[in-house]
Amino acid sequence: MSNNHRYCVIMCGGIGSRFWPYSRTSLPKQFIDFLGTGRSLLQMSYDRILPIVPKENIIIVTNEAYAPLVREQLPEIFEDNILLEPARRNTAPCIAWAASHIAAKDPEASMIVTPSDHLITHEREFESCIVRGFEFVESHSALLTLGIAPTRPETGYGYIQIGEPVEKDINKVKTFTEKPDRELAKVFLESGEFFWNSGIFLWKVDTIRRALQEHAPEISAVFEEGRAEIGTPGERDFIAKHFPGCMSISIDFAVMEKANNVYVETVHFGWNDLGTWSALYDQSPKNKDANVTQNCSVLAYNSTGNIFAVRGDKLVVVDGLHDYIVSDAGDVLLICPKSEEQRIKQMVNDAKLSFGDKYL
Repeated sequence: MSNNHRYCVIMCGGIGSRFWPYSRTSLPKQFIDFLGTGRSLLQMSYDRILPIVPKENIIIVTNEAYAPLVREQLPEIFEDNILLEPARRNTAPCIAWAASHIAAKDPEASMIVTPSDHLITHEREFESCIVRGFEFVESHSALLTLGIAPTRPETGYGYIQIGEPVEKDINKVKTFTEKPDRELAKVFLESGEFFWNSGIFLWKVDTIRRALQEHAPEISAVFEEGRAEIGTPGERDFIAKHFPGCMSISIDFAVMEKANNVYVETVHFGWNDLGTWSALYDQSPKNKDANVTQNCSVLAYNSTGNIFAVRGDKLVVVDGLHDYIVSDAGDVLLICPKSEEQRIKQMVNDAKLSFGDKYL
């Protein structure tokens, strides 16, 4: 199939609450240059896909509040290729809308769906894997996800168990497991049969639309009802009226764990979803004391294994601190052991209950 029929959907609507307070509702992590490269995570996602998919076929799906940020960071994106969600409804409605939008323009299209906040370190290998994935879904009625070989018993990721092989590095999916406890994650790691679920998907547009119709009919029906408006000037009015009524559910729960035509391509391109402070710590350069500083000035005494992320012209001075997150975003200072970072989401919820949206 010609590259002209290949599309990319970059999902860009999350608020990055696990990186609070550095990532805020007004400036989520995908718009931040976390790695000091001069490009935000969103911009890096765009750069990575550009050799594979024509610029005019790259679509950004984001919350309407982030439209100015998307336009500022990716001015080359066509206005019609920025789909603005009026409400957050997780990935299934997002993908259903994007697939319907693409189908209105190109019924023969195939598409890759990728989050905007992943780090890929081996970009040439990434390109090869994605091209191979496109070729597979274009010749099979398949829903393809990318699986990452696990390097540790991670409890924050979903896992995919591989079944029988169908092509080189592509297997039928046997089972999905959501975020196991540590003991089960150890079993998965040792078995060699389980891979991390990357959250990157490929399929033909008609394949995913049929799958949504079969497994998530209440979501599919919304976009079938809007078939006459989607792809026309009336699309945004239709979405504003009907999208908030969609069920909030992930594509994994809505479709991938139910369908019988799900496959996994096992890949090795240096993937990290940068979902936590520890993940960012692991990917960042460290000084002789294994401390990481994110664009800030730090004097650290008898302190090791910390990550410091502080905005503004502020000097951080610490003594005797080991394996901590120190994040200062002006009106919020977070000091938390890296080992307890899974509690940050709860801290965000507690801040909302106590202070409303003031510190979010």
